Amino acid sequence: MPETGYIFNENEETERYDVRNIGKISFNHDHPHIKDFKLFNKIVDGRAVAKQTIPSPNQLFNQGIRNETIYPDIEEYAEDVIQTYRDAIQAFYDAGVRYLQFDDVYIAGLSSPDIPFNDGKYPREYLIELALKVVNEVLEGKPEDLYVTTHLCRGNYRSNWAFEGSYGLIAPTLFAKEKVDGFFLEYDDDRSGDFKPLDYIPNGGPQVVLGLFTSKTGELEDKALIKARIEEAAQFIPREQICLSPQCGFASTHHGNKLTEEEQWEKLKYIVDIAKEELGY
Repeated sequence: MPETGYIFNENEETERYDVRNIGKISFNHDHPHIKDFKLFNKIVDGRAVAKQTIPSPNQLFNQGIRNETIYPDIEEYAEDVIQTYRDAIQAFYDAGVRYLQFDDVYIAGLSSPDIPFNDGKYPREYLIELALKVVNEVLEGKPEDLYVTTHLCRGNYRSNWAFEGSYGLIAPTLFAKEKVDGFFLEYDDDRSGDFKPLDYIPNGGPQVVLGLFTSKTGELEDKALIKARIEEAAQFIPREQICLSPQCGFASTHHGNKLTEEEQWEKLKYIVDIAKEELGY
């Protein structure tokens, strides 16, 4: 157990636990999330697409996770992570998953000025290229009817955030070349930077889900401001590739955020209504 948790904005300390690599990495085919999805998919019963969200493979490259005694070479570590996630994707697909999302705080962190969570001794440029390699090789040979997106998150813990910075430093590599079907991006406040990095996303390529609405409070954003920001983003990426969502989940941890369940549903309805009105969804 770590001596301290991670310190979020306003000195909010997370719980003191973390993932540790204690042996060679491989996929557990009896993973409980496979069972959870089957149950959830049965409840959904074809009325909608049941979405499965898992940590990105890049989350395993956060500083302190890799055991250098077991994996002295980070490239060897990467190869085992890649194969493990290929096996996981196939297992989820066999269980019925057709929409899979990678949550990737790590990649967003590589665009932060302070590079939080990195492996310590490696330069930013190398880590960005390695992150691209890991995701793209994980996705090689995935089933054609499996839709995979990624959420680049800057932290969400009891309505607090972990770090700031635009996506500018990672965009030329990851926005331009990552072989996902969509990016969920955070654009709910000034710490998110401008929309210029979206220019690197190929036209006709991944959908871009603009997180213009905060999930950290129940206050509804001004509709005129949201419309103006959509127009601003459309200067860099075609409108037909733009979608809307909150910037993060309403409960990224079991603590939840500082809003009520009723406020959550009201905000989601508000987002859907604006998406239909402005983007035709």
